[in-house]
Amino acid sequence: MKDKGLHPKNKFNKGYNFEELVATNSNLKSFIIENKHGNQTIDFSDPKAVKELNKALLFSYDKISIWDFPDENLCPPIPGRLDYMHHLADLIQEKEKATVLDIGTGATAIYPLLGIVEYNWNFVATDIDLDALDTAQDIIDDNNFTDKVTLRQQFDEQNILKGIIEEADAFDVVMCNPPFYKSAEEAQGANRRKTRNLGNNAVRNFSGNNNELWYVGGEKAFLHNYLYESSLFKEKSTWFTSLVSKKENVESLQKSATKLGAKEFKVIPMQQGNKVTRIACWQF
Repeated sequence: MKDKGLHPKNKFNKGYNFEELVATNSNLKSFIIENKHGNQTIDFSDPKAVKELNKALLFSYDKISIWDFPDENLCPPIPGRLDYMHHLADLIQEKEKATVLDIGTGATAIYPLLGIVEYNWNFVATDIDLDALDTAQDIIDDNNFTDKVTLRQQFDEQNILKGIIEEADAFDVVMCNPPFYKSAEEAQGANRRKTRNLGNNAVRNFSGNNNELWYVGGEKAFLHNYLYESSLFKEKSTWFTSLVSKKENVESLQKSATKLGAKEFKVIPMQQGNKVTRIACWQF
């Protein structure tokens, strides 16, 4: 099955070859099923199957062989995460030796991993959760990327860039995958709807701890806080970017960016399967 909407450079835009994927991750084999058309697939409502599939996709890169993290942490969909990297490469015109700041890298450190194997970029990656950073550090060390990634902890949950960006820093781009929900209750409600839509009420089909899933005020509050803080560090990065899941949040973000003196604001549409999202990008 070819995935519609993925970036032309995305190595997974022609769909999945399950024989090849099992060769990269043998644990995937027991989760492969046949759909009604007789094609190989997995049960996407089964979080274990989804995790092994994404491990197989990641292990298709020669430089990545270990990716272990607790089941309670979000398992990122590799094709969609890879799309963000390719769009950033277009944005900074595939600059060699780019340095990227990844806000909220999580336990999986997925953006640094993909940015290194695809573009050999350098990363500073942040998170508020020390356990997540410990797991991310293990992944980085196990794959011999220690010299490519520096992890920093955000100690103040009110801040995003404050307390992270240092005087000597100079970034080509800042990236972020913000929390979507306003509260734990809202996140749980969305999870119940998602599992119903997948036709499986018994299985949680995505994980995620509080810091990954929700932020007081939701995505809109997070984005506006991030935008404001970016205006305090406007000299520190050529571009500031974020995924935006809710289309209605883009308009208010653009208006605020103009008020804060951003000289350019653009929106890059992204689509994986039926999921439509976008990257908001601004520079001062």
